[in-house]
Amino acid sequence: MSQSTGTQSRPRAPLPGGLGVIGLGAMGGPIAGHSAAAGVPTVVTDIDRRAVRSAEDAGARSVTGPAGVAAAVGTVVVTVATDEQLREVLLGSNGVFAGSREGTVVLLSSSALPETCRELAEAAPEGVSVLDAALTGGVRAAAAGELTLLVGGPAEALDAVRPVLRPWAAAVHRLGEVGAGQVGKTVNNLVHWCQIAALGQALELGRRLGGDVPLLRSALLDSPTASRTLREMHEMRFTWFEKDLANAEVMATGSGVDLTAAREALTFMRTFDIEAARRLLAGEDPGLYS
Repeated sequence: MSQSTGTQSRPRAPLPGGLGVIGLGAMGGPIAGHSAAAGVPTVVTDIDRRAVRSAEDAGARSVTGPAGVAAAVGTVVVTVATDEQLREVLLGSNGVFAGSREGTVVLLSSSALPETCRELAEAAPEGVSVLDAALTGGVRAAAAGELTLLVGGPAEALDAVRPVLRPWAAAVHRLGEVGAGQVGKTVNNLVHWCQIAALGQALELGRRLGGDVPLLRSALLDSPTASRTLREMHEMRFTWFEKDLANAEVMATGSGVDLTAAREALTFMRTFDIEAARRLLAGEDPGLYS
C-alpha cells in the first residue's frame, strides 16, 4: 500500500481509550506509569509478567497481546528491542495491525532502521497512521517523564496524539516523513557516544598529566566544551552503544560519509563502563590502557 493511498492519509482524531504501551522495559514501563498517573486510560502488554504487574500497580490495565492493545485504544506506543520484534508486534497474527481500527495511530518508539519503519508504515491497514517516534533522553528522562521524541510521519497524525504524549514527553520534534525520527536518533547517538569517548580519553590524559579531574570537569563546564553529557556522565547507563553504532554503520552505507569517529568510539566504549567513568570523574585511576 502506498503512503499516498493508505497509511499516511489524513487521520481522523484518535479513537477513545487513551494510550496503549507494548513493551514495558526501561522506556515503556515509565511511559505507562506516567500515562496512568496522569489519568490517561492506559492499556499494556508484555511477555514479562513482573513488568505487567508493575504497570498494573501504577494504574494501567493489561490485556493479552498487541492486537488486544490496539483494539482497546486509539494510540499505541511500541517499545521493543529489535527490528524483528517490531515486525512481529505489528504484522503478526496477534499483532497491532490485526486489532487496529480506522483512526488508530501507532508510534514506533523502538530503535530501528528507517527502512524498517517505512516498511511497516506501508503495510499498515487503510486509515491507520504510523509514526516513527524515536525516544531520546535515556532511562533517567523516561523515569522523570521528560523524554524527547524525534518523529517522522504525517503532521496531522502527530497533532492528533499530542495530548497523550504530554504526561511522559518534555519535547516533541517532527523531523520529516517516516524514517526521519530514526535518522535524528542516530545523529544524536553518534554525538553521544563520541562525546563520551572523547571525554574519557581527554580527562584521563589530564589525570595522567597531574590534573585534578573534578576541578578540570568543573572548569570545562564553564567553557565552550560544556555539555549535558559532561554534566551528567556519572549518572548515565552505558548500554546499547553496540546496537546504536552498528545501526549508524548500516545507515551510512552508500552515503559516502566516513564514520571513523564512530568506530573509534565503539572501540573505546568496549573498555569504558560506568564504574570506570565514575572512578575517573572522582580523580581515581579508571583502569584504562593497562
